Amino acid sequence: MEGYRMFSRFRDGTNKKQEKKKVENNNTYVNSDKKKITNANINVIKDDNKNKPVETRNDQEKPAKDTLKAIPKKSVKEEETRIKHDAIQSAPGSVVLPSVKGQPETAVKARSFTFAELVKATDHFKEENLLGEGGFGRVYKGHLKGTDEVVAIKQLDIHGCQGIREFVVEVMTLSMADHPNLVKLIGYCIEGEQRLLVYEFMPLGSLEDHLFGNLRKRKKLDWNIRMKIAAGAALGLQYLHVSMDPPIIYRDVKCSNILLGEDYHSKLSDFGLAKIGPSGDKTHVSTRVMGTYGYCAPDYALTGQLTFKSDIYSFGVVLLELLTGRRAIDHNRPSNERNLVEWVTLFTFL
Repeated sequence: MEGYRMFSRFRDGTNKKQEKKKVENNNTYVNSDKKKITNANINVIKDDNKNKPVETRNDQEKPAKDTLKAIPKKSVKEEETRIKHDAIQSAPGSVVLPSVKGQPETAVKARSFTFAELVKATDHFKEENLLGEGGFGRVYKGHLKGTDEVVAIKQLDIHGCQGIREFVVEVMTLSMADHPNLVKLIGYCIEGEQRLLVYEFMPLGSLEDHLFGNLRKRKKLDWNIRMKIAAGAALGLQYLHVSMDPPIIYRDVKCSNILLGEDYHSKLSDFGLAKIGPSGDKTHVSTRVMGTYGYCAPDYALTGQLTFKSDIYSFGVVLLELLTGRRAIDHNRPSNERNLVEWVTLFTFL
């Protein structure tokens, strides 16, 4: 009897093992079938897309706008340039520039120049007419045909840091503005990929030239002149913040953007980074951080929250440069003196 029980247990265990093996074999067949199906699907995809690489992504790209579906990237860029060019050229004397986010539509009363006119004005952009250059492009001295008016012509670098948006913003801002401490925009040119701005000529150059330029060429600025320059820049900034409608945050206060005319009359220039300020109950504008290292307000740099006080901080850095004769950032100095604001702060605790 005991032997019968042992035989039954052995038989039951064997049956269970055989059933388990059958299930595993069935799963193998199922998995094998799945693999065959998957491979078949892959082959179908390959057949349907022989000339197209298959890319698997979890996030699906948004479809292009209907108007741009059949246009290659290069053509899209050319089309955008053409639209902007047509918008600016659409009505002589007073035109409406294409709208830019954060800027209102405004009539442009500045003169529209052809590229050929500005080539003649600068004598084919001769090096001897070069006034300065930077990441945005080059500035040349020019003489307008007919009036022989002396002007400064900024030719934007096609691959530079100032794009079509900054170009449009600068034209719009200076078209709305009218103040003796803001540089006057005489005209502009947008022709193909060429973008140029024509300003009144400021014979004494920039504040940067006088503070940090060639020692042999620059003249010493006494305290009265320094105060006059600072006061003029402050009046220009006040106009942007208080008198303009809508109010404008300059966002690029620095000594190289403060230009000097006869008798050291100072004017703010270069409005490519200008932004409409907060209105109503809003205290700030959230935006991508832009500006110049050393002048940019720390809270704006950390949070991207732009306020009118961001300009005031930058203006304070310019005042420190006027007072100390040191640059906002100077890598030629010892490490603890390279940042002007940090260096000055050390003395507040003495």
